[in-house]
Amino acid sequence: MEEIQTNYNLIFPALISLIFLCSITKYFLNKSSPNKNLPPSPPRLPILGNLHQIGALPRYNLQRLAGKYGPLTLLHAGRVPVLIVSSADGAREIMKTHDLNFASRPQFSKINFESTGVVFAPYGEYWRQAKQIFVLQLLSNKRVQSSRSIREEETLLFLTKIEESESKVVNLSEMFAEFTNDGICRSALGTTYSRSEKGKKFMLLMKELSELLGAVRVGEFIPWLGWIDRVFGYDEKASRIARGLDDFLEGVIHERLQSEKSSGRSLVEKNGESFLDIMLQIYNGGTAGYSIDRSSIKAILLDIFSAGTDTSAILLEWVMTELLRHPKVMDKVQKEVREIVRDKQLISDDDIEKMHYLKAVIKETFRYHPPVPFLVPRIGESDVKINGYDVAAGTVVMINVWAISRDPACWDEPEKFNPERFLNSSVEFKGSNFEFIPFGAGRRSCPGIAFSMANIELVLANLMQKFNWKLPDGVEVEDLDVRECPGVLAHKDVPLLAIATQVKMLNVSC
Repeated sequence: MEEIQTNYNLIFPALISLIFLCSITKYFLNKSSPNKNLPPSPPRLPILGNLHQIGALPRYNLQRLAGKYGPLTLLHAGRVPVLIVSSADGAREIMKTHDLNFASRPQFSKINFESTGVVFAPYGEYWRQAKQIFVLQLLSNKRVQSSRSIREEETLLFLTKIEESESKVVNLSEMFAEFTNDGICRSALGTTYSRSEKGKKFMLLMKELSELLGAVRVGEFIPWLGWIDRVFGYDEKASRIARGLDDFLEGVIHERLQSEKSSGRSLVEKNGESFLDIMLQIYNGGTAGYSIDRSSIKAILLDIFSAGTDTSAILLEWVMTELLRHPKVMDKVQKEVREIVRDKQLISDDDIEKMHYLKAVIKETFRYHPPVPFLVPRIGESDVKINGYDVAAGTVVMINVWAISRDPACWDEPEKFNPERFLNSSVEFKGSNFEFIPFGAGRRSCPGIAFSMANIELVLANLMQKFNWKLPDGVEVEDLDVRECPGVLAHKDVPLLAIATQVKMLNVSC
């Protein structure tokens, strides 16, 4: 993917020059119907539109454009109109007032079976049933509770790795990625594959898929320039990733069905905890009111991996980064956790419910470093008015969560990391407070909030209870790199390195 991005960076200057040489000398910028009150829009280039203004870190560049043109800014990605929403009021209009109109997704041709999952499926009967499977069968509160043993076991393994590296520099970014991957793998497939070659290849493909989804494909916006994607290998890479993911998931499904056949026992009787087992029971007609095919099973599994692994790892990475940057906050959250848990070997859900400051730290990290800076795009089904502006059918809507989370109209001192703002506050991230929407809102909000938070809270509480933390020797707080990677997810650009010292207590256990 880096090679493809580099090639794009090399070709764009030449491409822009070519377009200017071949284009007509007169071009009416932002030409609009006098009867339409369109959102403000920056000047655009012929053919390219505003693609050149997006940049490697769109959240920053588009926040700056919003500061100049307003919280609703109309851009043109080639031939495609794109409305950038950078305010809580605008987000409320899209995801509440006109939620049904913007409930569908633009259908870009990225990976073959994307549109049969939940995240990218068009709004309709199929999507409603797939969402029901997610909410009622896979990620219900009952299911989250029943998977606690998996969370505890994976957390214990994670803590043991840190204990074995005591007083040594550990790469927390890498460890968080492994921890979330293994936890999701066990919940989704019933076992971990990270130590097998097949599993390592799968996780590499998932990483490539994430990069692919964040890449700008010229042919999607300017069809007659689609040859650029082919020349630089984009199409071939997309096909290779799709084949690899399909082969892995098809192999897992075949293996699981053969295991059921040879044992004579149902999948749920044998395993009970795996999302795959539950979906295969539906596939075999064992769950009244639901039906699902193999392609949908694979697409839903990809949704679970893509939405549940990187995002949780990124959040944990940024939580620890900010705690190391703010030692007083670290001391305060450690004191809270240790006073509640004391020498108990097991941190219970009741314990975590009392950890108000820890929860505030997590919320503030979601605000300050939303793992997904832009919500998954939506597309308008019909013409509507948004805050007085005319928005045409077919307009793609992108909500800049990162900009909203740092909007001074919503937050006091938004550039300051301050968990205290969430103490005694009713603001939640479940979709009713549009200034704080890391999981989205409305019909297309993320159904995995409870599952994700259960993992994040348990591991973070244990890290605060059982270890003291400091930066490597020679690294001062002010030297800690907080740059974000380019791409669809807000990874830390430089891996987080830290040193853990075990707090003397009873045997380490989660």
